[in-house]
Amino acid sequence: MKLVDIIMQYKDQPGGLIEALHAIQKEYSYLPEDAILETARVFNKPASEVYGVARFYSMFSTTPRGKNVIRICESAPCHIAGAVEVIAALERELGIKIGESTQDGVFALEFTECVGQCQATPVITVNGKPYFDVNPTTITDILAEYK
Repeated sequence: MKLVDIIMQYKDQPGGLIEALHAIQKEYSYLPEDAILETARVFNKPASEVYGVARFYSMFSTTPRGKNVIRICESAPCHIAGAVEVIAALERELGIKIGESTQDGVFALEFTECVGQCQATPVITVNGKPYFDVNPTTITDILAEYK
């Protein structure tokens, strides 16, 4: 789908700017500069305002990253429940560190704040889908769903 077609779907909707940015990021895995400029044009906003929205919300990325975004909760309950070991397993399995993407562009690994599932820690999300009670031995199976 063309960039302008993605953006136009949200032009007249309440909250359409943020929804358009979500749709663009879903398509490209990040918000390319030309997408921010085109979104500003369609929504009749200064590019700096659209860029500000894109940089303000942690779910948006303005730099290229892997298609499947893995986020691990860095809150205290997840930390106490073994998040450090899960992070080590993810980094070992993917061959990258937190904040990086795999060379093939398949995965990105990021921290996130609490995802509100403290009853089942540690928690990771992949493209927003939560995985509960994660441990180093479950990482391989989770990643296999996205390869």
